[in-house]
Amino acid sequence: MAGLSGKRVLVVDDEAFIRYTVADELEHAGCSVVEAADGAEALGVLAASDAFDLLVTDIRMPGFDGWTLAERARELRPELHVLYVSGFSGVDPRPVSGGEFLPKPFLPAQLCAAAAKLVG
Repeated sequence: MAGLSGKRVLVVDDEAFIRYTVADELEHAGCSVVEAADGAEALGVLAASDAFDLLVTDIRMPGFDGWTLAERARELRPELHVLYVSGFSGVDPRPVSGGEFLPKPFLPAQLCAAAAKLVG
């Protein structure tokens, strides 16, 4: 997909199948993807790696949630765009500059369009 080719994305979700599926779709769109199973692992990746263009994070995870992950990630990388995803209907999206919310379930085209909107 135009706008995603060559972008570096960190995908964080505690559910391995969802994490793999999201990563796979973004890789097919031309992204370079790194996966993390929780917020602590994601922060370690961000601290040890080159810059990322986008963080795709589930909101409800063990440890700390996706909102907290994004806040801490932005302390390390203020320019980082964030795509929040969640399958819980009771989630009230926080207005975050440089961030978007995408409810689960979503189609691959919706994922890629939301990602491209943020980093394109």
